Amino acid sequence: MVEKDYRVIDSAGIHARPASLLVQVANQYNCDLDIMFNNRKANLKSIIGVMSLSIPLNSVIKISATGSDEKEAINALSDVILQQELGV
Repeated sequence: MVEKDYRVIDSAGIHARPASLLVQVANQYNCDLDIMFNNRKANLKSIIGVMSLSIPLNSVIKISATGSDEKEAINALSDVILQQELGV
């Protein structure tokens, strides 16, 4: 299992557009991917799951990956989060 924490810096939080982007990237990998916020967890391959967390600005989120391509998935998601200025 690989985990990584981020602080959300997008003023709108993780809203529809960035959530969709994260889900698209997550679905390119075979490993299980979860996003955790406020003691709640959602499947990062589900837009409904990610949106249901209602992640606001300055939240700390954790992304975890378990499976054969977990490191590659975490790296790709990190790139999206940093490039899209969603989190640090």
